[in-house]
Amino acid sequence: MPTSTPRGPHGLMQLLTRAERLAARRLQAALDEEGCSLDAWRVLALLSDGAGHHMTAIAEAAFLPPPTLTKLVDHLVDQNLVHRRVDPLDRRRILAHLTPRGQDHWKRVDRAVRTAWPAGGDGDGDEEVLRVLLGRLAETLDESTRV
Repeated sequence: MPTSTPRGPHGLMQLLTRAERLAARRLQAALDEEGCSLDAWRVLALLSDGAGHHMTAIAEAAFLPPPTLTKLVDHLVDQNLVHRRVDPLDRRRILAHLTPRGQDHWKRVDRAVRTAWPAGGDGDGDEEVLRVLLGRLAETLDESTRV
């Protein structure tokens, strides 16, 4: 394990990549016990708000290309965790929702992830500072790509 990380973009990318991979490994270990993939967890997390979301929004939130998302949602539908409905505001769109079984599954998965996350996933002070800093970095990088 490296003891120091170089400064600048390269060093920051190393830290971000290492942190993302370590977090994904930790999450996946907890998710494996519940029979859930990291991608499915992201989709279930979004749908857990009960509002229903169209496929484009889910793809963006889950960082998945649309064809991959469609296959994943098809799988979740086959497991009776998700169902699709026509959007009442735009009948051309389809909204995805958790089924009652999906809601129960989400609660179990969320509990397992919170237990496995450092500090129990309670949103301690360090986690909140990190959330703010990463959010600021994402906004800055997003703005710089639009110029």
